[in-house]
Amino acid sequence: MEGQVTEEAVKSRVVKVDSLESWDLFISQANSQRCPVVVHFTATWCMPSVAMKPILEEMALVHQNILFLSVDVDEVKEVASKMEIKAMPTLLLLREGTQVDKLVGANPEEIKKRIDGFVHSFRDLLK
Repeated sequence: MEGQVTEEAVKSRVVKVDSLESWDLFISQANSQRCPVVVHFTATWCMPSVAMKPILEEMALVHQNILFLSVDVDEVKEVASKMEIKAMPTLLLLREGTQVDKLVGANPEEIKKRIDGFVHSFRDLLK
């Protein structure tokens, strides 16, 4: 049983946000550690959102110095509303609590390009 728990924990580097409180906690921790954040706003009924999950998992493995969050807009409406999310999937790139980029739609190549650019933009700041 323990092996399964460990495997599951290793399998996903994208953290699911389940409440406004956990959102605030993740964001404040990331800000205090100067850790950039990528947020995937998704919905279980939205096939393009579901299709993006493996891409974000892959990006989270590649960029381990970024916090990847997943927010189901139906489960955590307060966060979706607070961040003015109107369509799924929406990807937000945040640095120190400020939105620096937003991408609406399921475009894996563009998402990879934006996240890679995002990483390069702050890599110098982390040295």
